[in-house]
Amino acid sequence: MADVPERLRSRTPSRASSHATLDDVARVSGVSPITVSRALRGARNVAPDLQARVQAAVDELGYVPNVAARALASARSSHVAVLIPSLTNQLFVELLEAVQDALAPHGFQSLIGVTHYDPAEEEALLRSYLSQRPAGLLLTGFDRSAASLRMLERSHAPCVYLMETSAAPGIHSVGFSQQDAGRAIVQHLLARGRRRIAYAAGQLDPRVMLRLAGYREALRAAGCHDPALELLVPGPTSMALGGRQFEDLLARHPDVDAIFYCNDDLAQGALLAALRTGVPVPERVAIAGFNDLGGSDQMLPPLTTVRTPRQAIGERAASMLLALMRDETVAERTLDLGFELMVRQSS
Repeated sequence: MADVPERLRSRTPSRASSHATLDDVARVSGVSPITVSRALRGARNVAPDLQARVQAAVDELGYVPNVAARALASARSSHVAVLIPSLTNQLFVELLEAVQDALAPHGFQSLIGVTHYDPAEEEALLRSYLSQRPAGLLLTGFDRSAASLRMLERSHAPCVYLMETSAAPGIHSVGFSQQDAGRAIVQHLLARGRRRIAYAAGQLDPRVMLRLAGYREALRAAGCHDPALELLVPGPTSMALGGRQFEDLLARHPDVDAIFYCNDDLAQGALLAALRTGVPVPERVAIAGFNDLGGSDQMLPPLTTVRTPRQAIGERAASMLLALMRDETVAERTLDLGFELMVRQSS
């Protein structure tokens, strides 16, 4: 990774206009313009009483910072580019909320980009956002084009990677081992006496494939891996797809006694299909999911799944990025926040 840039500075140049200026805020609050600037960007060396006076003046005057001018003055904006694969997956919505909650008190706003799991689309977003000289970046995973990697290196913007971890030099990452999590859920099913365990997946992004690697590792160690029980669909995941996969697997492989779904929406759809077709779960077939999305604990039966720490990942990644943007030393470049196996009645 490139060197971390200089400490961020925030200056708003005064100019005659009908809008309130930073100097107006300084005059009304009775503090210096530089104190106003520090207070507005959430600097920790501004006393609480001064912070309150500045905020009261901002509210009274209706002051809005000139972000474009500040970016020109500091060579960096007050925006952080956050690129995620999807807004239809509850996991990434929760991640985004955690990131924004962590950044906003420090004066940073998110530039949210949705890549749709497409490296070319991510490349276009990076080209657009890096032209705005963001203060930092939060990126999902490590799978991106060579052009994107070159842009990131040349930007010299601090960057933290989400949802996966890497020990590579210069990389800052917060996540967990997708492969370990996939292996753990299959080991649970094996411990329950299941041997004909299928893997049903959609989207097939790198994290889904790492879960597949964990699935294969556990089954090969147990001597019961069968490639024919891997049902991999490149399209988006959904409850409808999960239901179709459930019916397809049982029709083609009547001896299947467990199914591990790569995401909870698929597993929820499978549970609904089992209810609709009269297949008893877990007596006839056990079902397990991944991510512990909303509603999984309310299914009939409640879904066994892997709880992933997306809120904590968002919070810790944003905190790490804040430190990098302040040119502070980060003690741990890689944070593995682990996962939790949620054993419920579906297995």
